[in-house]
Amino acid sequence: MALTQQELKREVARAALTFVEEGKILGVGTGSTVDLFIDQLPEIRDRIVACVSSSIRSTQRLEALGFKVRIGREVIDPVFIRGRNAEEVELSEEKARAAGVSETLLARMSGITGMVATFDTGRPGRTIAIRVELDALYMDEPEDSAHIPYREGFTSMRRGVMHACGHDEHQAVAYALADFVIANKERLNGSIKFIFQPGEEGSRGAYPMVKSGALDDVDLLLCSHIALDLPAGTVVSAAGKFLCTTKIDFIFEGAASHAGMQPQVGHNALLAAADAALLLMALPRHSEGMTRVNVGTLHAGEGRNIVASHAKIEVEVRGESEAINHQLTSIAIQRAEGCAMAFGVGCRHLIMGEAVDFVPDDAVTQMIAVCARRARRCKDVLPTAPLNSSDDATLMIRRVQSMGGKAGYFLVGAALPGENEHANVDFAEESLLTLYDMYTNLLIGFSGGW
Repeated sequence: MALTQQELKREVARAALTFVEEGKILGVGTGSTVDLFIDQLPEIRDRIVACVSSSIRSTQRLEALGFKVRIGREVIDPVFIRGRNAEEVELSEEKARAAGVSETLLARMSGITGMVATFDTGRPGRTIAIRVELDALYMDEPEDSAHIPYREGFTSMRRGVMHACGHDEHQAVAYALADFVIANKERLNGSIKFIFQPGEEGSRGAYPMVKSGALDDVDLLLCSHIALDLPAGTVVSAAGKFLCTTKIDFIFEGAASHAGMQPQVGHNALLAAADAALLLMALPRHSEGMTRVNVGTLHAGEGRNIVASHAKIEVEVRGESEAINHQLTSIAIQRAEGCAMAFGVGCRHLIMGEAVDFVPDDAVTQMIAVCARRARRCKDVLPTAPLNSSDDATLMIRRVQSMGGKAGYFLVGAALPGENEHANVDFAEESLLTLYDMYTNLLIGFSGGW
């Protein structure tokens, strides 16, 4: 007796199960046969890391079966996003379409990047999270044979954007760790969570993720960064001297007029901004710790013969403590507003990003040191070393600690001899092995035990 069309589709769907590779991410399309395939998935759900759907309908069905897909607004509270530029978002979406990103995924993201991937072992235990940065820097990577990534054929695929501080290494290790988790799932307990954070550059991506509640179930948060000022083979078990920072945009609004015919009618926003820039760079230093001030950009005016009606400066301040940083921020706002008043223009400010400091948990730091000594290519373990920079992962750490969890932040040396952090930046590839081993040892140590 011949099979009906529906029965044939069901047999095709069942046969498709045999082609699913264990430990892989499964892409699921749409259609009646796909529906029958989805019906079969519960039989092999233990073999699949995650599913990516090409349609909302398939996504809904997958979620009904227990597959969790969390991206965009599901892990980022849009109310707390700072510095969002609608035109830039639209342009980025067009670039994503050109690169082949599906309309379904773009619709679900709604212009917001970020992802949380969770693997539940099915056994009781800690929820361990690893923070991974997604963003890059607005720099042109050199097309020069002296630049190793260019010579070897793995430079940035996007002109004007490159990884110049190691986030690409962090991402590569995270993907390898996902494979490790699946391969060693019987040795692990609790849940393993990868937090892919946007907007670390500018210190504005962690805040909306924290506000979304994405870290509220985390018992242990592990963060790290390769260190381009430390030799390969060196591990710092507890990075120190995180600088608190506030990123501020000052917008000056004056009145335009013809510079020749009626200069007295105008109110020059450009001069107010320029005056403010000079005064901000002269902010007083502090006796109780390090301070940093920088005016990074100034954009103003309509033309050489017009009194400038608008201006904008992008500013950051940093302090060794929250108290110092808050004081610098307050003085910066006062000075900008004072300059605006002197030139008869308006001034408003926008907080575009922030980061804080934190105190690492001793037990986590000790475990990091132990794991470092078991890592490949590790030659030296230092108890601490100054970062002298900022990372908004500190906001995540503070949140986890406030909820009763623990956290640590370590550094892995990756400096090449004679190299510094600039457009020609590259890192010692061997640091990948050290960083990978650090995390695998930590996962086994905290989740499963040796």
